Amino acid sequence: MAQSHNLARLAEETRERNGDYEAVWFEGTWHRSGELFERAQRVAAGLTELGVQPGDRVVVYAMNAPEVPLVYNAIWRAGAVVTPVIFLLPRAELLHVLDDCDATLVIASPELADGVEGVRVVTLDDLPEGDPAPIVPRGDDELAALMYTGGTTGRAKGVMLSHANLWHAGKSGQDAGYVPGVVRGLGTLPLSHAYGLLVTVVGLHAPEPNVSVLMRWFAPETFLQLVQEQRIQITAVVPSMLQLLLGERVEAYDLSSLRYIVSGAAPLARDVIDELARRLPHAELREGYGLTESSAIVSSNPPGRVRTASVGLPVPGVEVRIAGDGGEELPRGEVGEICCRSPMVMLGYWNDPELTAQTVRDGWLQTGDLGRVDDDGYLYVVDRKKDLIIRGGFNVFPRDVEDALVEHPAVSLVGVVGRPDARHGEEVVAFVCLRDGAATNEEELVAFGKERIGGYRYPREVRILSDIPLTPIGKVDRKSLRTML
Repeated sequence: MAQSHNLARLAEETRERNGDYEAVWFEGTWHRSGELFERAQRVAAGLTELGVQPGDRVVVYAMNAPEVPLVYNAIWRAGAVVTPVIFLLPRAELLHVLDDCDATLVIASPELADGVEGVRVVTLDDLPEGDPAPIVPRGDDELAALMYTGGTTGRAKGVMLSHANLWHAGKSGQDAGYVPGVVRGLGTLPLSHAYGLLVTVVGLHAPEPNVSVLMRWFAPETFLQLVQEQRIQITAVVPSMLQLLLGERVEAYDLSSLRYIVSGAAPLARDVIDELARRLPHAELREGYGLTESSAIVSSNPPGRVRTASVGLPVPGVEVRIAGDGGEELPRGEVGEICCRSPMVMLGYWNDPELTAQTVRDGWLQTGDLGRVDDDGYLYVVDRKKDLIIRGGFNVFPRDVEDALVEHPAVSLVGVVGRPDARHGEEVVAFVCLRDGAATNEEELVAFGKERIGGYRYPREVRILSDIPLTPIGKVDRKSLRTML
C-alpha cells in the first residue's frame, strides 16, 4: 500500500524541515508551529478514543480559526476523512451533507454546534485529546477529503479527493507560485472550501517557514488594516472580495508590502483588473483556475509572467485541452469545453458512479467550463457551459454581459441568466446591484448594455436588487437568480 503522499506524513515533514516558530496570527494572538503540530498528535488520539475509525467521515463545520488546520491534520493522522462544510451553508444543505456522507462525528465552532442534528458533536473549544498518536497508514489512493461542491447547478455533490490528489495539488501550486522570501500571507478564504484547503496544503510544501495571518471571515477594512500592520506580502482572494476592497479608501493605508494578489474561484471582470492595477500598482494580480473536482487547481499565472484576463498556464503535472461538442480537440484560439488530466483529478463523486463516468472520461475531467487557449498556452475562461444562453440560435455568454454592465459607474455587481422565451428560445436577463449612493434605472442600463455589446447579446430586461445572491465562496449564485425568474 503506497503511502508516500500521506498528508499526515507531509505535515510531519514540514515540522521537521521548518522547526518551531510563530506560524499563525489570529485575532491578536500568535500560535507556534510546534504547539499546533503537537496538539494535532494529541487530538488524533482523542478522535480514535471517541470511536473514529480509518475511512470514517469527520465533518468540520467551522469558521476560520487556527484549530481548523490542526483538526485537519489530526483527522488525517487518525486515518479518517476530512469533510469540510462552509459555515454559511443553509441548514437544509448541512443536514443533507451529514446524511449523505454518513458522518461519524462533527467538529464545529461553538456558535454553530446547535445547528447539527443526528450526529455526535464536539467543538473547537473542547477538542478531545490523548497521548500523542502515531500516523495511521493510508494509501495514496485512499480518501483524504470529501468536499461538497457549492451546489450552484443542483444539490451539493461529494467530491472524493485522495491523499495523492491533494499532495500533488499542493506541490504543483507551490512550484507554480513560489517566490523566495515571500512568506507572510493573509488568509481570507474559508478553510472549509476547496480553494482554502488547497492554500493550506500548498503551505505544507513550502521550503521555508511561512507565516499566516488568519481572518475569521473577510471584511474589507480589516483586510486593509492587517496588510498594513502585519506587512503582508501575498494573499489569496475571490473576485467579490476585490470588488469590496475597491469600494474602500485603499490609498489611506500603507500597502507597500503587498507583492502578490492571487485570485481564483471565478473570473475577474476587466474593469476590476484595470482599477486594481491603477490603485495598487505595486501588487501583481495573478489569476488562477481550478475546481473542486481537480483538487482546486488547474492553472495559474506565473509570478512575473502574468497575462491579463488569463487564468494562466497549466501548473506542473496538468494537461489541458479544449474540446468541441463531439469531444474532439479544438485548435488554439477556439472556444470549447475545458478538459484537464492530472494526478489531481478526483477519485469520483461519492456514491454516484454514473455521474463520475460522465464527468471523467479516459482520465480527462470534463469541467463544464468554456474556454480557449492562446498560442503561448495561456488559458482563458469564458463561462460555465450550463450557464450559456442561446438566444435566437446565437450563443450569449453571461460573463460578457456582466463585464459590460459592470463598467457603468453606478453598478457594483451583476448576475446574468437566461429565461425561457417563446420567440427567441431564451432571453437575456441581468440582475444588478448599485454602488452606495449611486442612481440609475433599468431603461438606462438596457441602453448602456446595448451600446456596449449590442446585437443579440445585450439584456432586454434588467432588474435592480439591493444585493446579488452569492455562493458561500463569493461567486454570483445564478441558481438563485433563476429561481427569482
